[in-house]
Amino acid sequence: MSQYDINIEACRARQRRVTQIMKKHNLDLVVLTQNAHVQYLAGPRYAWTFQPAVALSADGKLTLVAPNKPPETSAADEILTYEAQWHSTMRNDQREASSAVLAAWMAKQPEHDWIGVEYSTFPVFLSQQLKAEYFDIEPAIYRLRRTKDEHELSLLKKAIAGTERMYELARQIIKPGINELEVFNQLQAAAVNEYGEMLTGTGNDYQCNARGGPPRDREAQDGELYILDLGPAFRGYFADNARTIAVNGKPTDEQQTAWEHIMQVFEHVESSVKPGKSCQELFHEAQAILDKSPVGVFNHHLGHGIGLFPHEAPHLNPNWDDTFEVGDVFTCEPGLYDPDKLRAGMRIENDYVVTESGVELLTPYPLEL
Repeated sequence: MSQYDINIEACRARQRRVTQIMKKHNLDLVVLTQNAHVQYLAGPRYAWTFQPAVALSADGKLTLVAPNKPPETSAADEILTYEAQWHSTMRNDQREASSAVLAAWMAKQPEHDWIGVEYSTFPVFLSQQLKAEYFDIEPAIYRLRRTKDEHELSLLKKAIAGTERMYELARQIIKPGINELEVFNQLQAAAVNEYGEMLTGTGNDYQCNARGGPPRDREAQDGELYILDLGPAFRGYFADNARTIAVNGKPTDEQQTAWEHIMQVFEHVESSVKPGKSCQELFHEAQAILDKSPVGVFNHHLGHGIGLFPHEAPHLNPNWDDTFEVGDVFTCEPGLYDPDKLRAGMRIENDYVVTESGVELLTPYPLEL
């Protein structure tokens, strides 16, 4: 068994954390239909083309509604199935089919008066069939997802390892004349080789002489900066970190000066972030550092959490007021942009996990332009 395979005990621990929330709010049942939350509690990862669901009762029993057939491994006590395909054709009404199976199961259970659901995605198919009141448990689930357990951290570290291979190759192949599509194709292959399987997400920015965007049929030019902001996903868990590379290998004095100011932000993060530190406060501190650069502007978020979604809490952003906690895995991505002097700018991003005493760097590979 690989350390990356479904970890039953880790799933059970997450289920217990949810039942504690249920006890606090006197919930009889929790029904979750987002694929990421199904994976979080039951273990199997289903592609977006499928519509599974889980139901967790107050006594800790988990029922999984799976597409087509029971998974080989799961942390479910009971597994139901719905037909996701007919004669190999993917059905477009899967949510209705999945909900019908779950509703039939619930009709045989003791009456549930108070059910926790995800308000943003709870299906009308279910809401119209159940005689219950609903509680929005979605914010609490997102809150739980902030604290990464050891199994989740191993998956994230593997995802991040893919970016290390990608940047190693990028520094070898990026030269004037290379096509953005060629860079994209070669970097995807490097991540696939690291994982030994298909990616579950390709991620982020592959444009040269631009702040970001998908690769184009365009050749990199002498003097340009190439921002690579890579977010491949491994078994549903997303990496997200960035490096900027001078296409000709010779950054200008102005580009080097901007880079030095960005490095000051990382020094500040690694010396100041501890449990209890305000993320919003950190954003403003980084903004003050970057505002002192004689070239370029910083005008986007400083970072965010990563996990089963590319952007999670904590938010290093003036629009949120999160506080760092032990177990947070987050990105820090200071940047400076000037379309002329910086061609068009640079963004460098590290990944960290918050520990009892500070942060652990998860991306200890070269930062140079």
